[in-house]
Order: sequence, then C-alpha cells, then structure tokens
Amino acid sequence: MKVKLRDPNIIMKLSRLGSFHQSKLSFLRSFLEEFKDWEYKKDLFDLDENGFGIAIYSFKKKDRVYSLICFANKINNDERSDRVIATKWDAAFTLYDGVPSKLDIERLKNEVPKQEVGRLSYKELTLSRANKSLRVFDHVVENLSSGKQPDLNILDKVGYLYRTTAVYGSGKFGLEMMLVYLVRQFTFDQVNHVAKSKNPKIAVKLDNVICKNLGIGNSTGLGMAPFIVNHPTLLNNWILSREIALKKIREIKKVENSKVDLFKKSLRNSIKNITSWNTESKYQLKKINSLLTNVKKTIDFLEKKFSFDTEYPFNTIYLWLEKETCDECIEYIVSIMMEPFDEIVKPLVNQMSSEEEKYFNIPTNRTIEDLRNIIEKRYPNILKINFNKKENIKNFWFISKNKEEPRYSNRFEDKGYELEQPLAIARDIKKLYEELIISKNSLTIDKFLSKNSNLRHVVRRAFIIEKFPYAEIQDNTIAENVVPIDMLRLKLSFFGALKFDPRSDKWLRICMFQGAPLPEELRNYDQQWVYNF
Repeated sequence: MKVKLRDPNIIMKLSRLGSFHQSKLSFLRSFLEEFKDWEYKKDLFDLDENGFGIAIYSFKKKDRVYSLICFANKINNDERSDRVIATKWDAAFTLYDGVPSKLDIERLKNEVPKQEVGRLSYKELTLSRANKSLRVFDHVVENLSSGKQPDLNILDKVGYLYRTTAVYGSGKFGLEMMLVYLVRQFTFDQVNHVAKSKNPKIAVKLDNVICKNLGIGNSTGLGMAPFIVNHPTLLNNWILSREIALKKIREIKKVENSKVDLFKKSLRNSIKNITSWNTESKYQLKKINSLLTNVKKTIDFLEKKFSFDTEYPFNTIYLWLEKETCDECIEYIVSIMMEPFDEIVKPLVNQMSSEEEKYFNIPTNRTIEDLRNIIEKRYPNILKINFNKKENIKNFWFISKNKEEPRYSNRFEDKGYELEQPLAIARDIKKLYEELIISKNSLTIDKFLSKNSNLRHVVRRAFIIEKFPYAEIQDNTIAENVVPIDMLRLKLSFFGALKFDPRSDKWLRICMFQGAPLPEELRNYDQQWVYNF
C-alpha cells in the first residue's frame, strides 16, 4: 500500500503548524544522539561563595573540542528582565570552537556579558544569556544548604532554575542545543556550589533525579517568527522529513510487537507531560485540555477497540485521529509514532539542512503561463482571500529601531507601516496573481519583472514552492485573526521545546531538556526520556 504525503495546503496552515510537538527529528534530540559518545568535562569552575565567576565545560572527540564559557554576574533585582532591551543578565555564555586560552577568557570576560553589543571572533560559535527563576533558585539553595531536597511541587510548577532570553546562533542548530544543554548543567553546579558555600557542613547536592526533571527555560518573542518565512527551502526540508517519516510508518504492513509496545508505552507515559504543562494562558489551556481529552480517547480506542494485528495499523490509527480528534492531538501522536522507528527517522535527520542560495535564482526564461499555473496549484486558499477587506490587512511586520528585532503592529492604529517588511507573502502572491492574469501567457519572466520589480520576491518564492511544496505557510500572516505564536511554536517544536506557555499572542516561555539525561549518563541514555520523566 502506498500512502500519499499529506496535503501542504492543509498541513501548512498556521493552526496546524502551531500544533506541532517535539519529535525524534527535533534538533535537541538529534544533538544528544550525535554527542552521546563524546567526552564531557568540567574544565574550570571558579565561582565565589555567591556563585559569581567563570566556569568552562567541554565536549571532545578526537581533535574536535567545543567549550562552553560561562560568566555568572551580580545584578540587582530591578535589572533582571526577559525583554530584549535588557542589558544585564544573571549569566552570559558563549560556545567556543576549541580550547580557550587565558587571553581568550580575559577577552571574552569583557565582551560576552555585553552580548550582541560585544565584539566577538569567528571562534565564538553561539552566544546566549539567561536569568534565574529567582524564587525557584533561592528555594533550592535554602533547602540544600539546610541538608534537604527542595519541594518538588514548587519545582514542577516552573521546571527550571534558569531561563535563557536569547540564543544567538551560527545557523548550526545542534551547536545551539549543545550550548543550552551545557548551560543546564551549569545551573545545577552553581546552585550546589552556592548552597555548600552557605553551609559547608550540612549542605547536600541536588538529587540527580531532580536534576533530570529540570530543564532550561526560554523566553521567546517575535524575533524568530520571520525566520520560517525567510528560509523557505529549509522550512520545506524540516516539514518534509516529518511527512516522509509519517508516510513510511503508515505504510508498514505488519508492526513488530516490541515497536507496538514502545509506541503504547510512550503514549501512556506522555500523559504526565500533558498534566504537568502549566500555563495561565486561556488560549493554551483550552488546547491542553483538548489534547488531554483526545489523547485519553486515543488510548481508550487502542486498548479496547483496536488490534495491531490488522494490516497497516498506523495508517488506520492516523485516519481515525483525523476523523475523531483535534489538530493538537493529531500532531502530538504523529510525533509519538516516530519513537519506535529509528531506522526511518535517523536517515531523515541528515536531510533537514538546505543550501538555500542554490534555489534563489529566478528562471527568467519561463513564461507567465508557467508561473500562473504554479500559483493556482500551490496557493489555492491564498487566492480566495479578499485583501480589500480591512481585517485581511490589519497588521504589518517591521524592524524595531532600538534592537533591530522583528515586531508586529496594527496598520490602522500605529505609525510606521511605510517601513513594512516583505513578510506578507499571501497578500503579495495575490498581487502577483492579479498582474499575471492580465499579462500575455507567452511573456517571459524577465520581461515581466522589468515592469514589476516590486514583485520579484514572490516570483522567486513561487518558483521555489514549485519544487519544495512545504516551503510556504498557507495562511495570511497579516490578518486580524492570526496568532503569531503559532509561527514561534512551529520553529520551537523542531528545536525540541516542551510546555509552551504563551504570555501573550506575541511571546511565550518554553522548557528545553526537561527529563533529559545528565552529561555523565549520555553514553547509555534512554532515547524515550522525553516521555519517561
């Protein structure tokens, strides 16, 4: 039996993309798999009694070494902010290519705490900063220094000791994940150090089981939203890998019992992940409650009404999910379906990158008829939108003057729409189509562009989507009803984030590496850790 890849015009809607969850394809998990046999070391730990100072951690394999350099700084409580305009943080980090010298450390000590304002070299691969979850950090210190473990109820509500407020990368997402993973270990070492300094005689270390159940938080705003618009072939390869994995799993005629057991175990265990997902967002609470109800419904279906002895069992399950559950549940269980199938997933991990410049040339010898046919095939829902209605052009994207970060604003209430960024792809595709239908079929693209150069960016995108069907969000990103955090969540799901916690429709908090093995455990870690904590 052959199964078709899912229709991009359905999957690439923001409501569906905003329901994606981490999976074995996520960079966080592929990083752990890649570096599990590397040598981990804590090379330097020079903190004072209050936890301020420098620490260095490394991963090494043969001649290759990556070093995380941590600078823990003293700041006042009123200086602690997750906003991008902040200039001071509890800690600042860089991932260094190689082993830093004393001169490097002195240089970076002055520059890394400044973050993007600092001067860095080609050796600094990623850059990040983080703030303590002060209530949780202080609670853990207080308890450890008194010789006891912290209150798990308090820890469970937050899930981390620190949260990063940005991770500036080199485009190599595995290295960004390495930085976050090692920062997580630094938070454990720092809290243990401060507790012991406070009361050396009776202080205890944070229990390893508790450490594993803590991750690293992250505050993420609109800064990453344009990324998925500006990198169409990369977006396609991320989504396509996921869709191919699902297709191949649905095409398995007979599934081994061990794989069935692992799927069912992961699904049952994941209930804890859902029920410990804390947020005050009504929008997200509604999605969580719907997810929990539908996952329980799915488990009941599998245990009472379904037999894996049937042919193509995962295809039957998938079709049932589409009929009986919600988008959030469908995509959640699609992720869990991948758990037993390393032989399908691992080869796809290596297909998720893209040399995008190769595909940015416009084939100027093609004709208007070619281009119009592509648009009619690839953007059918976009062509139905009436952009003369205010609700369909209500918002615009721009770059803030202060921090050069993407922002989103109301076109009819706020100033600055003349500075709009070219991120309204749906509107511009419709503009392009309206020009195409009054142009001669035989006209070549070069002649068309000589009179319509303002549409060059969407002409390029249309020829890209001809070859890369999952390259485009099939929604209007400037509409009144758009939920910008759906764009963030899509990207974060491929990073491997858990427990999305929207603080508005424009920014959210997440948790990364919660439940993950500690560095000393990587060689023999449980690959299903994400569902087992």
